[in-house]
Amino acid sequence: MSWITRLLRLDGAKDIEPWRGGQVSTENADNFVTNQVTVADYRDVRSSQSAGSIGLSATWACVQLIAGTIGSLPLMVYRTGNDGIRRLAKDHPLYFVLHDSPNYDQTAVNFWEIMAASVELYGNAYALMERRTGGVLNALQPIRPDRMTVRRLENGDLEYEWSENGRRYVKRSQDVLHIRGPLGDAVGGMSTLAACSDVFSDALAAESASSGIFSNGVSPSGILSTPDGVQLSQKQRQELETLLRERHQGAIRSGSPMLLDNGLKWTQLSISPHDAEMLETRKFSGEQICRIFEVPPAMVGYGDKASNWGTGKEVDVLGFQKFNLRKRLKRIEQALLKQLVPLAERRAQGITIEFNLEGLLRGDTASRYDSYEKAIRMGLMTRNEARALENLPPVEGGDVITVQMQDIPLADAINGDSNGQENSATA
Repeated sequence: MSWITRLLRLDGAKDIEPWRGGQVSTENADNFVTNQVTVADYRDVRSSQSAGSIGLSATWACVQLIAGTIGSLPLMVYRTGNDGIRRLAKDHPLYFVLHDSPNYDQTAVNFWEIMAASVELYGNAYALMERRTGGVLNALQPIRPDRMTVRRLENGDLEYEWSENGRRYVKRSQDVLHIRGPLGDAVGGMSTLAACSDVFSDALAAESASSGIFSNGVSPSGILSTPDGVQLSQKQRQELETLLRERHQGAIRSGSPMLLDNGLKWTQLSISPHDAEMLETRKFSGEQICRIFEVPPAMVGYGDKASNWGTGKEVDVLGFQKFNLRKRLKRIEQALLKQLVPLAERRAQGITIEFNLEGLLRGDTASRYDSYEKAIRMGLMTRNEARALENLPPVEGGDVITVQMQDIPLADAINGDSNGQENSATA
């Protein structure tokens, strides 16, 4: 089962939080009935947990966008030949692990999505390297970053320690792939959840306050009053309050008719939806989270309705690719090259590891075809190369490089006249 599922407690485990040395569980109502812990205290504890921050809609959307986009990009291994031409190295042992199947259980999309999400949330991503006979890398197994401890040994090496399924693991750096996030050091990157904890706490507080209002039917509804000179006894007050809670409190009972007698009068109270939902506060918290992850708010549903994915949003998308994705992809590429490919092999074979950004254009047919046309017209690509990218078979004569306008062979354009014919005056 995915460690993210376990982390978010979506695997059926009881929702238990630590509290002053004991345990608090929402599945045990006695905790609240006996006043061992108040609802407000429980929310304060829950707000301090990382899972609560991940559960915020803005956090989830931003991480999903970044990690999902990175996971969807094909990761390629290239080899540079003696002629200086870089070619796809499908025969390299790393190609299958990085591009197709990092381990027995996961596809490349699943694996890289988890690794990217780990970097975004915890500032580090870890994977155990499994090797077969001869030391060739056979698989990469992701490790939960919140369970990892990294320390520097006296000999300068790094030691990684973590526990999983009741077992303790201690490994050296040559056995653990470590992708570091920003603003860190050799031991690790800085955790976003820890560094920006105040922002996430404010957002969680706004969500908790809003949830408390909605759990009581959005507003206190109104006031029951008696005629002048009439005063209810303590027993009558308790009976009336109990009756109101049982029959009229909560969203599911909202709108049910109320029967009043003995001169009781109901006065309706109104709270504007703007105040009840605290829309502005929650919106500002969402925009702050978008700022932390460098995601344009419109790309995750924030902003004015008229501006979401409307005119001019192409600039936001391009900016997201250039200034958000590029540095994240580069961070992963360099970590893989440094830790998985020996220096001697890098120098001898010219091995490089890169994400293929053309995958971002798969859903945009018009932009994809336009880029092919320009590349063919400029002599940068043949028609068969463009067809191969579209998974189409080659055509006869499609391997010839042509130039703009005339679409004539490049050699004829260089050796001939403007019409591609040999210049008779110079013959």
